[in-house]
Amino acid sequence: MSDSPAIELSAADAATALRRTPPPDALLLLDCRTPEEHATAKIEGAMLLPMQELPERVAEIAAWKDRPIIVHCHHGMRSLRVAKWLREQGFMLAQSMQGGIDAWSTDVDPAVPRY
Repeated sequence: MSDSPAIELSAADAATALRRTPPPDALLLLDCRTPEEHATAKIEGAMLLPMQELPERVAEIAAWKDRPIIVHCHHGMRSLRVAKWLREQGFMLAQSMQGGIDAWSTDVDPAVPRY
């Protein structure tokens, strides 16, 4: 698995990656929070796919199997679990954003509300 990137990356590194390859072109920003959380605060361009729905909806992201995916949640715990699960399913470029959308709000875009 040496060709896979680290399982986690910082919010600042995620922002850099998004600037380099903005969604929906070459990078999928996947929000694994609940619809209620997504309604409270979201990152522009993120696809909402709640963690609990992922097993039955994974086919929706099948085209991303060989392309970068950055998963985020509120603080980074759920997204880490999702990124690990995605790698087990063959999505070897899946990564989790450390600190979640909370870190995004403090380190990248203060306009995104904290909750």
